[in-house]
Amino acid sequence: MIAVNIAVAATPESVEKQLQSAARGLLEDQATRAGLADPLFEMTVVRSSRPLPACAGNVSVESLDTRYPSRMRFAAVCPGEQGWRQEFVLRASVSAQVLVAATDLPAGRPLSGNDLVLQRRDVSATPDAISDPQAATGLASKRALRNGEIVRRGRLAEALMVKRGDAVRIVARSGQIEVTVAGEAMEAGARGAIVRVRNTGNGNVIQARVTGVGTVEPAEMEAATPSPP
Repeated sequence: MIAVNIAVAATPESVEKQLQSAARGLLEDQATRAGLADPLFEMTVVRSSRPLPACAGNVSVESLDTRYPSRMRFAAVCPGEQGWRQEFVLRASVSAQVLVAATDLPAGRPLSGNDLVLQRRDVSATPDAISDPQAATGLASKRALRNGEIVRRGRLAEALMVKRGDAVRIVARSGQIEVTVAGEAMEAGARGAIVRVRNTGNGNVIQARVTGVGTVEPAEMEAATPSPP
């Protein structure tokens, strides 16, 4: 017996289901990699004015451009010599439980757990939203945050431990010997940053490593290992 492929109508409904399934799979993968909590997806296929021809095989779906959930492009493909290819636009929105500012927060201040709350928000246009409080706690926002504003990973940085003009302690250790002198920071820096510091006793300017709030050590010294709690 010879098998014969009979062309059947590819209904808009069946193709839409395939498109939505493909888009959902991609969005779920992106949400998982971003660590988003409890993501939800809504999507709509923008129907083409062109009717779908019959297809003797199984219609497949290819992703063309999925960078922006609000406008994702896919192609429905019918295989074979008499096959066809038709492009579609799918508009999706993604929401998740993400961190937002619990109150107005200044730039540069280390974030604490009390500064952040989890709320469901649309993150379709915010790919760097954060759901894990530990991923933001201790870091500082590069700019001020308004109450209810989504905390974005790309706008966080290590909090400054030393600011330009601050009085600092220059701590030099060698074995059991520790020497501390007063200094003035000539640059701002987060923990581990190398900044210029003026020794206020003799006026010498040295390169120093920031070790804590208002504390530095000469940069040529081996970085100190934090003491266990």
